[in-house]
Amino acid sequence: MNLQNKKVLVVGTGISGIGAAKLLYKVGAFPVLFDGNENLSVDEVKKKAKDIPDVEVLIGRIPEEEKKEITLLVISPGVPVDSPLVEEFRQKGIPVWGEIELAYHFGKGSVIAITGTNGKTTTTTLVGEIMKAYYPSVFVVGNIGNPYTEAALSTREDSVTVAEISSFQLETVHSFAPKVSAILNITPDHLNRHHTMECYVETKEAIARNQTKNEVCVLNYEDTYTREFGKNCPASAFYFSSKRELENGIYLKGENIYLSEQGEAKKLLNVSEIHLVGICNVENVMAAIAISRAMDVPMEVILNIVKNFRAVEHRIEFVATKNGVDYYNDSKGTNPDAAIQGIRAMTKPTVLIGGGYDKQNEYDEWIEAFDGKVKAFVLIGQTREKIAECARAHGISNIILADTFEEAFQICVEQAKTGDAVLLSPACASWGMFPNYEVRGKMFKEFVNRLE
Repeated sequence: MNLQNKKVLVVGTGISGIGAAKLLYKVGAFPVLFDGNENLSVDEVKKKAKDIPDVEVLIGRIPEEEKKEITLLVISPGVPVDSPLVEEFRQKGIPVWGEIELAYHFGKGSVIAITGTNGKTTTTTLVGEIMKAYYPSVFVVGNIGNPYTEAALSTREDSVTVAEISSFQLETVHSFAPKVSAILNITPDHLNRHHTMECYVETKEAIARNQTKNEVCVLNYEDTYTREFGKNCPASAFYFSSKRELENGIYLKGENIYLSEQGEAKKLLNVSEIHLVGICNVENVMAAIAISRAMDVPMEVILNIVKNFRAVEHRIEFVATKNGVDYYNDSKGTNPDAAIQGIRAMTKPTVLIGGGYDKQNEYDEWIEAFDGKVKAFVLIGQTREKIAECARAHGISNIILADTFEEAFQICVEQAKTGDAVLLSPACASWGMFPNYEVRGKMFKEFVNRLE
């Protein structure tokens, strides 16, 4: 699509929206920034978009005359695709893109796209490090915090772009076609946005929609949804498994990770050589190896990076040992399945902080995974009563409700004894108490580091 001298409406004035507007300006389009939050000021938005001279900003509503001039609608991930505004433009035949589609349209080189309910950030970061060790031009972008739109115009034909992509971002892809894609797992999440599990699954699968059999989609054999998707995947499916041997794929057997081709298995490494905690991270490592192998990176380069890679911040991150108690920050455990991986990684009696924003999830499987490890369950936020009720139904008795995050932390300090662990793994988003999970995790670490 030629956007030269065309008006493009960008909905949302956060990192994604500003990044999209900057890219549009650089390619000769006229971006119009819109935000429905009437409490924002035009000057405030213009400060964020200071690199776009005389950028047009609309707050609260869009004049009808303005709508007639729009050629393309670019929406931020936080804007639902079934919102009245989006539906209005779609019915008029105006294309609706997201940040990923926009950036891909102007980007060059090869793209690796990684999605999944959990493990995206760790896997994307690890793959990014492996690519940087082998390729001269590498960009790590997407849901990981670096807008793809900020990097797209810097890519070259020999560039490799590693993109972490959320389901929200996948709702608006059209021509996006990665060289290698990966769906790490699919478990219930964001059902308040996607409404049904079927819709959520289809959205995740869209990552491979435009691939061909000459390209690769890395899938988790132990996830029912991804295993089934592999049978009809447009790309060539390549599996990893943490529970069984594969004739073709990467799998865990005992403490060792193997690569099998045509039934011939070769040991790659022992899990003791990985500086990451929990079976979820072993799966992330296997996925990263599979992705990197599909990108023709030599195995010795891959394994060298894997063996030296450290945990991503906020994902089962060891913070410190204070007074004989180990503190772990798993603030990125924003749904029950992610939080299951967090508690499974614990090897000591654990005081657990849970709760937060209600995304309409159920918590039974998470609480069943406690497996006797949780000696005290401290709950906060909008979901605390709902989770407490579920926990009682599963026989958990030491449940403590806290009004603030600081109060919850102090309760943990009082409950934990030498030889225990304290784990922040909320199974819920942070909204309502924090702007995002990073702020929540940083506050937890600050509290830990203040302890004597």
